[in-house]
Amino acid sequence: MLEAEIIAHCAPTLAGIKTANMFTYTPENRDGLYKEIEEENNKLNSRGVFVEVLRMSEYKALVYVYRKKKLQQDLSCEGACTLLNNCGYECQEADCCIRKLQERFFENECFPHEVGLFLGYPLDDVTGFIEQKGKNYKCCGIWKVYGDEQQTRILFRKLKKCSEIYRRLFADGRSILQLTVAA
Repeated sequence: MLEAEIIAHCAPTLAGIKTANMFTYTPENRDGLYKEIEEENNKLNSRGVFVEVLRMSEYKALVYVYRKKKLQQDLSCEGACTLLNNCGYECQEADCCIRKLQERFFENECFPHEVGLFLGYPLDDVTGFIEQKGKNYKCCGIWKVYGDEQQTRILFRKLKKCSEIYRRLFADGRSILQLTVAA
């Protein structure tokens, strides 16, 4: 069930402490996936959270859960704009950038490295990953860290704790709507 997967993989986004998360989902019925996405959007959009499919294969979907206002802020900062422009993004609006990201996923076998910006990773870590080709990082947790290692380790612990709490609350009967902080 999509809802349980969103809770398991996207708790920090639902809690409002991270811009976005993504995960691979294997739907029971590929044709029913977009109905599931629509149902989740009907619940979550009023709280500022949106669900999209970034890439689809025969059996799996790459699902993206994000806070639109926060994403727009992240993508509008000067360094992010420059990086996106260098990657072929011709717009700065979140919806337009997501469409371009979907195109880039379709065009490439591997993940487009700018995806870190769409997940709320620090700009230093995204640019460091690109420049260093994924090597020479200071530490690795949810992502590879090239910037402030100490602060990012603290954030990793916070994100992990959030996920643990949300999984437990969901298992205890809380709904996804009850667990989603309004923007």
